[in-house]
Amino acid sequence: MKRTVLAIDIGSTKVCAIIAEIGDDNSAQIIGAGISKAQGLRKGSITNIELASKSIKAALNDARRVAGTDIKSAIVTISGAYTKSINSSGIVNVPNKEITLKEINRVMHTSLYNANIPNEFEVLHALPYNFKVDDQDFIEDPLGMNAARLEVETHIITTQKSNLNNLRKAVKAAGVDVESIVLSGYASAIAVLNLDEKELGAAVVDMGGNTSNIVIHSGHAIRYNDFLGVGSNHITNDLSMALHTPLQTADNVKMNYGSLYAPSNDLIELPVIGDETSTHEVSLEVVHNVIYARVEETLMIIAQSIEKSGLKDQMGAGIVLTGGFTKIEGLRELAVAILDNMPVRLAKPSDMGGLFDTLRDPSYSGAVGLIKYSAGGYTPYEIDVNKKMRHASEEVVPYEAPIMEEDMEELESTSFPSAPASTMSKNSVPKSDSKPKTEPSKMVNIDSIQNSKNDEPNPISKFWNWATQLF
Repeated sequence: MKRTVLAIDIGSTKVCAIIAEIGDDNSAQIIGAGISKAQGLRKGSITNIELASKSIKAALNDARRVAGTDIKSAIVTISGAYTKSINSSGIVNVPNKEITLKEINRVMHTSLYNANIPNEFEVLHALPYNFKVDDQDFIEDPLGMNAARLEVETHIITTQKSNLNNLRKAVKAAGVDVESIVLSGYASAIAVLNLDEKELGAAVVDMGGNTSNIVIHSGHAIRYNDFLGVGSNHITNDLSMALHTPLQTADNVKMNYGSLYAPSNDLIELPVIGDETSTHEVSLEVVHNVIYARVEETLMIIAQSIEKSGLKDQMGAGIVLTGGFTKIEGLRELAVAILDNMPVRLAKPSDMGGLFDTLRDPSYSGAVGLIKYSAGGYTPYEIDVNKKMRHASEEVVPYEAPIMEEDMEELESTSFPSAPASTMSKNSVPKSDSKPKTEPSKMVNIDSIQNSKNDEPNPISKFWNWATQLF
């Protein structure tokens, strides 16, 4: 049975809403799309909820009109601004000697519980990049394997709670509920990376209007993410100041003459800022020099971020550039020169059913990636923003709470009867789910199960115990 999904990519310069139908085989067919200019956003974060919600609503209404459907919940991107990432690990015993989704769920939540996450931050994604079965490292998928112990190393992406709440409020004000939230760089990586690049390791840089997001994919998952406050609008600002011309004219110059190849000496006539009735002539060589300087600086910042990651040696497939910034002529050649001759590819979103010509542009990688995420294109296992484990070929597994003493009662009532009372306990999972449910009070003290008479102690024995302790 087909299901309908709504994806909203909230970028720094535009908002894109896409409605798609996803079949039982996870094939996606786009049936509607809408695009609006972003307002109330600065450097990827919401600065005015009312204006942001108007932008979201405008894109949403266009998408609904084309699709002819009224969908009430959406999956939304969030910028990498104000995110923090940490690596963590977890380990659990496998009582039945065969790894099931339950053990994978437990070990993932254990790694999340072991992570030191500040109170004002909330988890966006917990992505496993290394499963270890007994002593064997880098297991691609541990499901169904025989083992006594399962370990995992995860990359956990967190963001400020206030940032998440403002995003939810803006989307809610536009008339839809937020079903899930995905890091924009992660969505872009899903849209543009091919299987070879995922296998060999690659950095994906989504170069947008005001911001750029970097994620490094290695070991079948994201290992590193970063946010840069640079984008193509900085070129527009530089041109406006250098050429003394209005921003709109500077943007047109960038679009029509933006090239990093050898400049010509031709002259173009531009209006003067503050006095648009008069014009002045500018050499294309000046335009070239301004654009070249800004692009070179942006690529050097990207190179520094990749160097900082410590994963440069694990990027066998090199760097994949996407986003509206990549439409500047000669970008790939300059990137190869600045990024130590690493392989560089300029990427558009990979094809899918109903992909409009407009959406084939690299600036829509994030939006198309959201649809692919909804269709199961995420990392084989991950914990999402709702604290639920997603599995590439299964339905969402119910959330198993982090193991703390105050959460004992909640854990004992989860949908996994054999879930552990504590992830730190080795022999905490019963070997059979066919046993009748024990009362929570009996699960706390294992010794009390050994003698059923202890369930209701004799008043005389209680008095005798008290007397012997007293004397």
